[in-house]
Amino acid sequence: MSLRFSSCLTLAAVLFLEGCAATRPIHYYTVEPAPQATNQTVPSGITLLVGDIPTPEAMQDGRIRYRIGSNETAAYEYHRWGERPGLMVRNSLIRALRNTGKYERVVEATSSGTGDYLVRGKLNEFDEVDGASIQTRISLQIELVDRKTNRSIWDRVIEREEPVNSKTVPEVVQSLDRNLQHVLADAVVQIDQLLASRR
Repeated sequence: MSLRFSSCLTLAAVLFLEGCAATRPIHYYTVEPAPQATNQTVPSGITLLVGDIPTPEAMQDGRIRYRIGSNETAAYEYHRWGERPGLMVRNSLIRALRNTGKYERVVEATSSGTGDYLVRGKLNEFDEVDGASIQTRISLQIELVDRKTNRSIWDRVIEREEPVNSKTVPEVVQSLDRNLQHVLADAVVQIDQLLASRR
């Protein structure tokens, strides 16, 4: 075999392997911010601190997850959240609480931050669910802690399912977005009612 022919075979093999190794582009998604409230509510003087929203380890790589049946879970390799789901939910919760206009301040909790109440939680589910129909499911635990006593005064798990219009990832994302807005609106109403009753 000539050196030239051998070099051509090597080059062809390298080009073939590079073609096989080429990956599909990764698509990133986010959720829409909560709509800005139009009411002219007078702030109550309360400062809310919003803590981290941890997630199960499987959610932390940012891939959009789906569940088949009761036990099998998987993730879309090329479809991911632009932020970690727990961070995305926390930021959305902060915006939703601010948009009520009922609080003096709503800020991220930090080690040096001062406030009246701490809102914290855990995102248990943020998935597509494939069964007889396709839907999304969110399970969010929210807790409210009185900073004066450092005691929990309210703790709820809000769970909700939302249909998916068609089996495409963008439709799944839109369903999760709608679902999250409903879950957060429910959480905000319950927090508002509780704090109003304590004034």
